[in-house]
Amino acid sequence: MKRIIYREWRIEPGRYWGLLAILSSVVAIGGLAALYTFQQGHWITGMTNSVVWATPHVFAVFLIIAASGALNLATIGTVFGKGAYKPLGRLSGLLAVALLMGGLLVLVLDLGRPDRLIVAMTHYNFRSIFAWNIFLYTGFLILVIAYLWTMAERKGNRYMKPVGVFAMFWRLALTTGTGSIFGFLVARDAYETAILAPMFVIMSFAYGLAIFLLVLMFTFREEGRPIGGTIMRRLSSLLGLFVAAILYFTLVYHLTKVYGAQHYGLVSWILRDGGAYTAFFWFGWVLVGGLMPLGILFHPTLAGDRRWIAAACGLVVTGGLSAMVVIIIGSQAYPMPMFPGHTILESGFFDGVGGAAASYRPAVSEILLGVGGVAVALLITAVGVRVLQFLPESLADEIVDPHVQTARA
Repeated sequence: MKRIIYREWRIEPGRYWGLLAILSSVVAIGGLAALYTFQQGHWITGMTNSVVWATPHVFAVFLIIAASGALNLATIGTVFGKGAYKPLGRLSGLLAVALLMGGLLVLVLDLGRPDRLIVAMTHYNFRSIFAWNIFLYTGFLILVIAYLWTMAERKGNRYMKPVGVFAMFWRLALTTGTGSIFGFLVARDAYETAILAPMFVIMSFAYGLAIFLLVLMFTFREEGRPIGGTIMRRLSSLLGLFVAAILYFTLVYHLTKVYGAQHYGLVSWILRDGGAYTAFFWFGWVLVGGLMPLGILFHPTLAGDRRWIAAACGLVVTGGLSAMVVIIIGSQAYPMPMFPGHTILESGFFDGVGGAAASYRPAVSEILLGVGGVAVALLITAVGVRVLQFLPESLADEIVDPHVQTARA
């Protein structure tokens, strides 16, 4: 491989400042939505006593697991020695930090009392997965920043692989911990299963790679930097593999649930009787986020068209958000059996009453807060690539794949 040269993102200043203005406006609107919710209280949202994790959590969890997956490309290059992926390492690390910051910001602002975060950071219940996640998130940020230093600083190059190995295991633990938040809960029928942890890991690979590809293609196209067909084929094929794995875990998850007779009602509700959540599952999660991207990424013609690859990445992201809606909100909306085998005639919280699902309609402020978190991640990325040298000057085939040059010779 030829020596890789990195330099700042040098698009036209007018276009760059216009992009920053748009992203900053979205961030400001999201901040105002969070401030309004803080002043008025959560009664203005669509949350209820049954649905306490809502739309902001959908965006937050999606961004957090995507952050872990975005770092996957850096570890493939340095830990596993795949030279073609090494030029992508710096952008991979930057995007991982940016996505995690955006997700955590949404999570903190959705607490209702963000100032109470100080209590959560100084008083730990180590029997709670939430306490462990605080260490996992902060540790991930520190590790990725150290990882970026080993890539950018010549003196730190010798530490690149050991730091990369540590970061790889840490991000796997982070995503496992995020999935275990739901997998360890026994109150909800849709949770309480260990398969949620590895399913979140494979979801992180797909969602992080999809976002990475969109950012990579956008930044290179705006400045006219070349991306060779070799690296695009590798990345798109890898994305297709991850999407197929998500569908596999989705099938196993539902087969696991349906194996127990006590979960028949849950599975039939999600797959058939859940109304909007059934639509999110079949149309959003399975079709848009799974089958359609697979059809594009493994199509003999469409797989070579970068516009279609970008469309597939957008579909994967849309499907990921739909999956989070089903997992986070739909699982809470399903009636919680307070006393299995008995019917509750009266309940102040409508738990298990007549088998009716809890109602939830997201408020505009919830959606704006979630979108604001996405804008924060993109704003950090845009500033990072403009100020520092995160982007390689070229990803042409003869740069990332020495065999191409040999064959031409």
